[in-house]
Amino acid sequence: MDDAMRDAHRGNSAASRDKAFYLHPYTNLKTHEDVGPLVISAGKGVTVTDETGKSYIEGVAGLWCTSLGFDEPRLVEAAIAQMRRLPFYHAFAHKAHEPGIDLAEKLIGMAPVPMSKVFFACSGSEANDTAVKLVWYYNNARGRPEKKKIISRIKGYHGVTVASASLTGLPNNHRDFDLPIARILHTDCPQWYRFAEPGESEEDFASRLAANLEALILREGPETVAAFIAEPVMGAGGVIPPPRTYFERIQAVLRKYEVLFIADEVICGFGRTGNMWGSQTYGLQPDMISTAKALTSAYLPLSALLVSEDIYRACVDESAKIGVFGHGYTYSGHPVSCAVALETLRIYAERDILGHVRAVGPVLQDGLRRLRDHPLVGEVRGVGLIAGVELTADKAARRPFDPGLAVAAKLAGFAQAHGAIVRPIGDTIGFSPPLIISADEVRDLIARFERALADTADWLTREGHWRGG
Repeated sequence: MDDAMRDAHRGNSAASRDKAFYLHPYTNLKTHEDVGPLVISAGKGVTVTDETGKSYIEGVAGLWCTSLGFDEPRLVEAAIAQMRRLPFYHAFAHKAHEPGIDLAEKLIGMAPVPMSKVFFACSGSEANDTAVKLVWYYNNARGRPEKKKIISRIKGYHGVTVASASLTGLPNNHRDFDLPIARILHTDCPQWYRFAEPGESEEDFASRLAANLEALILREGPETVAAFIAEPVMGAGGVIPPPRTYFERIQAVLRKYEVLFIADEVICGFGRTGNMWGSQTYGLQPDMISTAKALTSAYLPLSALLVSEDIYRACVDESAKIGVFGHGYTYSGHPVSCAVALETLRIYAERDILGHVRAVGPVLQDGLRRLRDHPLVGEVRGVGLIAGVELTADKAARRPFDPGLAVAAKLAGFAQAHGAIVRPIGDTIGFSPPLIISADEVRDLIARFERALADTADWLTREGHWRGG
């Protein structure tokens, strides 16, 4: 195909796609009408290829999820084998299937704290939505009908269904969607770099945030506050690890007022932080754990909510009164997804993915921290194979850029031109590459990012938006 024919084909292809009736998530739709999408056609290892044949290192593993890369044949074969054996069955009305049973047992066996049962869904949003319903159901069963409020955190991300988007603490997930719903509250974001007071240590910052959480519970009335939800490391809010002693102090407050703790492990679960669970990395003792993404390396949709015995027993008691547990999805525990998840977990164990993350993670963290002296870089933060580089207009004052400049998005565009896909989040660039990434591939990713950083500095200076602050 010559260049003219190829251009015509791409033009027709893009035009037909734009007529398709679907919306592009997290896209400026008006801008999208002008520039169109980057159409990805193939993937191999840690790279993806667009329809023009250009390859990119996928620095965010898709959406923090494609942990085993883009061409793992064992996952493909697991799906094919299960499709041939039993392509679908449900989990309603006392029915079950072997992949779902085996996966539930596997997850309970590897949970970071004792758990009793697993509820399957298709996405992290659905898992967190289910957690909200179970919190309410649990307190009705325990005779506490007023204890229903759930506290999330500013900048936390927990999904986009009505309830999970309400938990999400990002304005754009609420604005003009008439969210959040009632009984959802938000407390401080634990980002020390952005929100600490002058001279405040991480430990003092953590103490202040725990005191603020306790004050919120007391203002609302402890008899009305049911649960607290948190990611071990905030992902879509800007890759924000907790400050030192934060979860220790927060959990003490939760225990004091009998507030359930939900750990959102959708991004952190299955090795991302260097442990199987982020809860292990930061000493969390949750009552429920939501997970998804790397559970199947994103090859098929699947999420899971792990539930403690106390919550499960309350659900059993309440269902006995009602006559049924009235919650579930058609595709809960889809057998093909469960088969792929089981194979994914086998691969993690056989290839010692945790050991690999612990070996390669420092290459990412140290390589990015080497950029802290760059005049555009305010902070570098992260753990394992998840990291964030926050850009700043003024390093000394920690002053962010005018949001209208979309500096991180501009940098992500430069990175894409250099063959690297990264995630712009406000003024932060997020990294979360496939867990199989090699040390050399990490260095290549950082080198491409450095070139994009230089391009961004040149652009800001040329346009008069920045003086090398």
